[in-house]
Order: sequence, then structure tokens, then C-alpha cells
Amino acid sequence: MLPALEASPLLLALVAVAAYLLGSVPFGVVIARALGLGDLRAIGSGNIGATNVLRTGHRGAALATLLLDAGKGGAAVLLARAAVGEDAAQVAAFFSFLGHLYPVWLGFRGGKGVATFLGTLLALAWPAGLLACATWAAVAAVTRLSSLSALVAAAATPVWLMIVGRDEAVVLCLLLAALVFQRHRENIVRMRNGKEPRIGTRRD
Repeated sequence: MLPALEASPLLLALVAVAAYLLGSVPFGVVIARALGLGDLRAIGSGNIGATNVLRTGHRGAALATLLLDAGKGGAAVLLARAAVGEDAAQVAAFFSFLGHLYPVWLGFRGGKGVATFLGTLLALAWPAGLLACATWAAVAAVTRLSSLSALVAAAATPVWLMIVGRDEAVVLCLLLAALVFQRHRENIVRMRNGKEPRIGTRRD
């Protein structure tokens, strides 16, 4: 259920720090400011992710944020795997995700991690990553609720990993899924009350 730890603790600690810093880059905030869309944290839900960027009405900015947030998680995993090994790849996956949720550059107030979660998973085990993306897309197509799509995809990921034979990543993804649920606490309350905004809805 876990990869063999082969790298030295010091090397893994360096990987953790580098991955955290990469994951901390707030691409949504940077893109919104560069395009004159304002401070993303004062728009809509205040989240720094692609869903909130979409609420500005700028689809290109939302797509760029989605790709870059996913890419930083994936890049952290691939670089750590190539430089060190599979144990470092899992360390990089966790800490790049943590960086997005709690970025040092924004006073540790970050996003909800959906794109970074999926990008990380695609790099860790692409078959399971594709299944998780398909899960998100299917739920989103039916409900138009980004938060519900994220929760279902995160909850299903450990199952997808076992199905594709990547049991060594299950514990990691259980931790990541728990963080996704923790970051969506307010969304869960709003969904229960029928007040959760749907994808593409502007929110003042």
C-alpha cells in the first residue's frame, strides 16, 4: 500500500520543500491580475482556482488556470520521479498539493486543489488519473456542480487505483481525498441547502 522508501530522509525533505514551493504558485491570482480581471480573492467565492476564474467571464483565463494548476502538481511528481524515484514522487505529490491548499505566498490561504489533485494523479498513475477525470466530467455534465464533481472524483480515486493495480498509491490518495473533502466543507453545507452555485454562474 506504500512505495518502498529508498531515498535518504534528507533528500526526501528537499523534494518536499521544492514541491511545496512549486505547488504554492497561485496561477489563478497571477493570471487574473495580468489580464486586468482584478484580485481573484475578492471575486465570486474568493477561491483561487479555475472555477472561480470562470466566474469573471474569461474562459481563456479559466482554462489557463486549470492547466497550470494541474501542471504544477504533475510536474512536481514527474521531476521527483526522474531525479530520485517513486518514493520521492509520492512525497512531491503530497507536498505540491499541500502547497496549493496552503501557499506561503498568500498567507497560507489557497485553493481547493481539484485541478492540482487531478494533475498529480495523472502523473502518478495515468490510467487512474484518466478515470478520475472522467468521473469529474460525468458528474459535472449531469449536475453542473464543480464541488460535487470534485468530491465524487476524489472519493473514487482509491478504487480506481486498486482497479489499475497501483495499490502503492492508495494511502497517499486517501490523504489527498481527505484534504479535498476538508477544503470543501462550506460547499457541502451549501449543497445540502440547495445554494451551491453551478459551473459558469457569476457570483457577486
